[in-house]
Amino acid sequence: MNKKFTVIRFLSAFAIAMLLSIVIIFSVSQEPGTASYNLFLGPLQSKRHFFDVFASSVPLIFTGLALSLVFRSGNFSMIADACLFTGAVVTAAMAINTSMPAAIHPIVIMVCAAVIGGVIGSIPALLKVRFHANELVTSLMLNYVFFFFGIYIVTSFLADREAGTFASLPYQSTAKLKTLMQGTKFHVGYLIAIGVTILLFLLVYKTKFGYEVRVSGSNLDFAKYSGIKTSRVIIFTQVIAGAVAGLGGAVEQLAMYPRFNWQDSPTYAWDGVIIAILAGNNPKIVPFAAFFLSYIRVGADLMSRRSDVQNELVSIIQAVLILFVTAERFMAGWKQRAEAKKALGEEV
Repeated sequence: MNKKFTVIRFLSAFAIAMLLSIVIIFSVSQEPGTASYNLFLGPLQSKRHFFDVFASSVPLIFTGLALSLVFRSGNFSMIADACLFTGAVVTAAMAINTSMPAAIHPIVIMVCAAVIGGVIGSIPALLKVRFHANELVTSLMLNYVFFFFGIYIVTSFLADREAGTFASLPYQSTAKLKTLMQGTKFHVGYLIAIGVTILLFLLVYKTKFGYEVRVSGSNLDFAKYSGIKTSRVIIFTQVIAGAVAGLGGAVEQLAMYPRFNWQDSPTYAWDGVIIAILAGNNPKIVPFAAFFLSYIRVGADLMSRRSDVQNELVSIIQAVLILFVTAERFMAGWKQRAEAKKALGEEV
């Protein structure tokens, strides 16, 4: 009943969000048909646009997985942003300054980025365990620290002085991840993201540590009384989440960029929050939630270029979805009546 209710609840929230977006389009647009068509069907018009959805969903998958794991443990650390950005900076440094065979170079870079991400991810956890510092506050503050530190590293040691804009020196060709389909941005990183998804699902639902994470997240006091070392769970969970986010930064850089040019923080972690909420903190649902979010963003971008409706409409769709998915009372009456009807039927 719970799974059925969750599906129906999400589909209802999705229908409300889509209906509201259509109402807004017809209210503000002089060409609502064109705008609606490109928003909902634009990514399906060509192979390039459709596979661009997969490519743009890759960083969403990584941050969604990282945040899902953190939320599953009952914490609310946003350090994934710093992990991803610093992982990207480490990637730039190694892709510029190290030389290795093409088969090994990206693997070594991704491992190093994941390690650095894991180290950074551990900081809010250690502060929480040792000093009882709020992990949300410390992680948000550290995001700024690592962002500006990363900008300093790129500007001081990696910058291309002849580029005419903020950019690093070009990456070596041996470091780049391959494109899987010509004429699109669909790359090997998507397969890596799916592999990480499978590993995290097995970790959370098929291992003792995963059980400890779920128990700690649902009831911390019960976990303590059950003999679970909750401090260890908090630290290792955020280390793993940080490593996943750092790996995501490496994959995004090696697959999508010829050089580092993130002058502004990409803030993928906030997208990861949306993905985690839509996925119910379940790793196996994260790629589908990321694909959905990426799809409507690609559609909104096409809509803004081909009609008079701006792509900020996506923010309204996201907000409505989050509102109804997280609202505990949304469709609660329907669920209660269904359970009562089922109970009466069993009694008869």
